[in-house]
This record gives sequence, C-alpha cells and structure tokens, in this order.
Amino acid sequence: MALRAVVVGGGIGGIAAAVALARAGIDVEVHEQAQRLTEVGAGVSLAPNGLRVLERLGVGDGIRRMGARYAAAELRLPDGREVRHEPYQFAMPRQNIGIHRADLLALLAGQLPPGAVRTGHRCTSFRQDDGSATVGFADGTTATADVVIGADGIHSVLQGYVVAPAEPVFSGVVAYRGLVPRLAEYPASTIRMWMGEGRHFLVFPVRAGQLLNYVGFVSSGTALRESWSAPSDPAALAAYFAGWDPVVGQVIDAISGPGGSGFQWGMYDRVPLPRWSSGRLTLLGDAAHPMLPHLGQGANQALEDAVALAALLGATASPAGVPRVLAAYEQLRRDRTARVQLGSRRQGAGYDSSGSQLIDRRWIYEYDAWAEAVALT
Repeated sequence: MALRAVVVGGGIGGIAAAVALARAGIDVEVHEQAQRLTEVGAGVSLAPNGLRVLERLGVGDGIRRMGARYAAAELRLPDGREVRHEPYQFAMPRQNIGIHRADLLALLAGQLPPGAVRTGHRCTSFRQDDGSATVGFADGTTATADVVIGADGIHSVLQGYVVAPAEPVFSGVVAYRGLVPRLAEYPASTIRMWMGEGRHFLVFPVRAGQLLNYVGFVSSGTALRESWSAPSDPAALAAYFAGWDPVVGQVIDAISGPGGSGFQWGMYDRVPLPRWSSGRLTLLGDAAHPMLPHLGQGANQALEDAVALAALLGATASPAGVPRVLAAYEQLRRDRTARVQLGSRRQGAGYDSSGSQLIDRRWIYEYDAWAEAVALT
C-alpha cells in the first residue's frame, strides 16, 4: 500500500514536493489556504541546481519554452560601468533561466493528477500519534496521512509544532519588485546587477524574453511588513536611484506604463532552525529556511528539498519508517540550507558596498540534491 502524504501550502515548494512525491509512487494531496493556486506577478531566477530538479520533475521543456535563458551576467556600478568579478561570472553560466513565478507554478501543477490540490483550506491545527498525522483546517475539515509536510511559508503554522515559534528577522532592506515589458534599450538574454552604497538594482528577462523582472533593494530603518502583494510607489523608487545608469531609469519609468507592475515588501529571514521534523511532520522551503534573495536561492533550495524528501520517502518500506526518514531528510538538508541562508545575508551586504566580497556560487550550483538523497537509501 502506497504511503499517504499531505502537503500544506500550494506555492512553488509545496507543489514541487507534491509532484516529486507522486512520481515516487506516494499518494499525495496538497492543501492551500487561497481560493486558487496563484503567484504574484514577479520573476524567479532558476539556477543550475534548481533546473536539475525541474528536469527530474518533467518540466524541463516547459521551462525552456516559457523562461528566458541568460547568455551573460553583468555586475555594474551605479553609473553603468561594468565590474568584472570572476567567481560571480563563473557562477552565472548559460543554464540560468528567468521565469515568471506564475508560469513555473502552472508547469508544476500541471504534473499533478486531477483533484490533488484542495484550495480554500487554511491550516489551523496538527496532531499525531504513532500511526498517523492529522491536519485541521479553518473550515472544520481534516486530512490524515502517514506524513505531513509543512510548505506553508515564512509564517508557517506547522513550524510551531516542530520548534518554539520565533518571529522572522527584518533584514533592514525593503525591496521594490515587479515586471515591465521588454525595453529596446535592454540587451536580450542578460541579467544585470547595479551595485551602489546601501542599495542595488537587479534586472533579468522572463516569459521568453517578453518581460523584464526588476528588483530595487533599498536600505531602510523602518521595518515594512513581509508581503508579496503590497503596491509600491514608482516615484519613491525613482528617487532612490536618481542619477544612476539611464537604463535603470528607463526600467523604473516603464513601471507606470502599459503592462508595468510594482510591489514592495520588507525582506525577512530567520536564523537556521535547530530542527525541522517532529515524528511524522517535517518542514520544507520557507517554512524551514526562509532566506534573503541575494543568492537567488529561495525557490531553488525549496526545489532541492522537494526532490530529496521524495527520494527518501519513496524508498521507505512502510509507514512505520517515516519518522526515521524525516530525520534523515533533515540531516541531509539542514546544514546546506543554513549555509545558503547565511551566505545570502553576506551577499546582500556585498552588493550594497559596490560589489565587495561577493560569494563564489559554484558550491551551490554544482550540487545534485536527488543524487545526494539517493545515496542515503
């Protein structure tokens, strides 16, 4: 009899985990609090370690069709002069791809069997015994399985059943992000980062190069709530980057034009958790290791979690072995994600000091999460 799994959270990490579990022969259902699966209008950068996972999940062709491959990566000073930094140049090879978050979520969800995703289910409680685990929802329904996976984000309800609750840590940075139509002035197949003192600005293409994803990072002494959907003020963003490379100004000007969008959010992470699992419950993605975006690894690390957990659970002989498997998953993933979390903090500080002391990303990109997990089975 197949293992039964419940995934709480229908974001990129939760849906990827469900796809990986289903491909491993596990009976899986996803419970998402929103009324429909959706992602904010913004892009995500898929690095080689994440793309390796997506190929294994059967969406590689779709990623190449709907994403935008980077042929070049550029670090620039505020006036537009290019800065060469060899580890960064090596770490951004041609297989990096920018994709709209909604496109990635749709590709992954399309791999699931009909009825696998239940929307409108907000998790409110959890309990377990030696034989099973049960999640309770705000509408009074429950779901019982052999294993429960908390993929419910930085404000995870299920995290509180694993460790003592801890508030997310404000990074001191507010990000303005969104999408604009492709600009004639912006070179195709290029990701650019402009670095100044106390701020930096990132642009990369998505949706087969038809859109540009932008993020302006600005130091702030005032904590802004963690939200992916709060509207931003393009005029405020323009003021922060006044006098920078004219290309930055052109991107900001396009926010208010046809097809432009803008959001702002305070950037938060957490110190690495002491543990991820308790009995038949484990955590995944931002519920386990929320990180700042400066290494571009939030989604990529969630994808690694998904395939590693599925590989280990897929090799489990019976439901009785689930707690042991979850302990092995935590052991495999915790130190690596903690290193990426802390590295993301350091990388942001480097970008905000005109590119000093940036991290060589080879150790991140060369990792094969599925192979590492299979080696333990």
